[in-house]
Parts: sequence; C-alpha cells; structure tokens
Amino acid sequence: MQQREEKQLEAAVDSLITRVAHLKNALHSFIYKLENEYERLTWPSVLDNFALVSGQLNTINKLLRNEKTPSFRNQVIIPLLLSPDRDEDLAKLTEQRVPVFSHEIVPDHLRTKPDPEVEEQEKQLAVEAARIGPEAAQKQIQTLNKLCSNLLEKLNNPRDDRDGESSAIRQSKPSFNSNDTSALVAAVAFGKGLSKCRPPGQGAPGHPGQGAMMSGGPSLQQVTIGGGPGQQAGMGGQGPPQQQGQPGKMPSSIKTNIKSASGMHPYNR
Repeated sequence: MQQREEKQLEAAVDSLITRVAHLKNALHSFIYKLENEYERLTWPSVLDNFALVSGQLNTINKLLRNEKTPSFRNQVIIPLLLSPDRDEDLAKLTEQRVPVFSHEIVPDHLRTKPDPEVEEQEKQLAVEAARIGPEAAQKQIQTLNKLCSNLLEKLNNPRDDRDGESSAIRQSKPSFNSNDTSALVAAVAFGKGLSKCRPPGQGAPGHPGQGAMMSGGPSLQQVTIGGGPGQQAGMGGQGPPQQQGQPGKMPSSIKTNIKSASGMHPYNR
C-alpha cells in the first residue's frame, strides 16, 4: 500500500514538473517576443499567447484537483544537508537561481506559511473584522454595492449623455461675469472709465516746464513746499529764474529740492 502511494506521488510530481516546464517555456517565448519582436507583434498574437498561458495554468489546476493526484499538503520536505558552499548540481537544476542550499535560503524556499509579519497583519484584520457587527457589515456592503452600481452606470452611459450633462453644468454655472466683460470691452474700445493722465515729465509741445502741472502728475516743484524764501513752487507752470552769470542754462531743480528737504527736516537745529 505504501509503495503504491509512493508511485502515485512520483507520477504526480513528474507530471506536475512537465506541466510547469511547458508553462515556463510559453512564458519565456512570450517575454522574448515582447522584448525583441514588439514592432511586428500584433494584438491577435498577444491574445493567443495569453490564451496559451491561461490554458496551461488551467491544466495544472485540474491536475492538482484530480482525485488520483495525492494531496501535496500532507507531504513534508525536510532538508537533510545544508551547506554554505556552492552546489553545481543544484545550480544546474534550478537554472542558476539557487546555487547554494544554506540556512539563509532554506526558510524562504521551504516555507509553508506566510512571513510572521504577514501573519500578524492577517490576525489584526481578522480582529477588526470580528468587531464589526452583522448589521454594520451589511450596511457597508450595501453602500459599497450602491457606489459600484453608480460607477458602472456612469461608465456604461453613452458619450453623448456625458457630453450633454457636462454642457448643462457649464450653462448652469457660468465661469465669467457679464458686467465685468462689458466694462473691460468699453475701457479697451472707447476708454470708458480711464483717467486722462500722463506720465510725469512729459509736457505739452511748445511749453517746456508745464508738462508736469498740466498733466496732473506730481512734479519736483510741488514737492519743495516750505523751502527757502527764494524758492517758490511753480503753480502757474513757470520755472525758477535763471541764475546770474549763466545765461541760457536752467537751474538744477534737484539741488533746490535737496535744500528744501533739509529745511523741512524735523531734527534740523
């Protein structure tokens, strides 16, 4: 009886190894096409490769679920020899993926349970799920189903309906103000609401010295209020008198302003 079970197990393992080798070759071929023949690769060819891989996976699942196949969960693999040295036979058997069968590699390759961290997270999730009552869980399920159904309806609606809804939303919520637009057009086209002013220093042609006062902008003469007795603000647009000994040369208004500013200084003694 025991020998019969061992023969069935060996036959199942050999069949499983063969199926996995076919699946590995199909994956290698598909990856090679994606990396090297992507320019000539067509969508029907991609679908054919996916169908091939999917069929091979289904075949492996059927083999594992077959009644004649022994349960692999009841089988235990025990490492008999662990060595930190390189094993050429093991490297050749695993295609250079596992060159050493040491204490660091064995827990990962022979593990039958998740990592301790993953187990701890699963326990926490189980505890949180147990805290939720049946009524609360049913409400959450209904809410999630409602959200999913609404999302599916929006995805299944025709594009024209979505465009109509977006246009209706834009019409109901205008993104501009008609009064501001009208005022901007009137200001640009007719100058409505704009003040008639010129930059300082630009006087009217033929009248030097009157540009600042006539334009309405601030002038140097207006700043020098409260200066010396010989300095007067040009309210009528006339500049200060010419200095003696320098005919035809206008006096420097900057110097006059500096003097008047010094006279107005609150800390002047």
